[in-house]
Amino acid sequence: MIDRQLYSGLIRLHILHHADEGPIFGQAMIDELGRHGYRLSAGTLYPILHSMERQGYLRSRPTMSGGRNRRVYRATPAGRKALVTARQRVRELFGEMFEHE
Repeated sequence: MIDRQLYSGLIRLHILHHADEGPIFGQAMIDELGRHGYRLSAGTLYPILHSMERQGYLRSRPTMSGGRNRRVYRATPAGRKALVTARQRVRELFGEMFEHE
């Protein structure tokens, strides 16, 4: 992806959005982001998830699903609060970016 660094915050917000809606896991997020044109490998996504967990936005727990061990992530209260603020800021910034179209 060209200009990958420009989109890194959007990817994190998208992850947080889905983790607020319900439990997420790595491969599902790779697939979801791929539907939006973001091509992330597991080697890129999992460090993002781990970082977001260290920062307190996500909480994970191991689960068994379909005979597979899987780590699922959910938004924490701090993550949900950050998402509310982020939505307001994104709306304002993108509104400005598209106001002349």
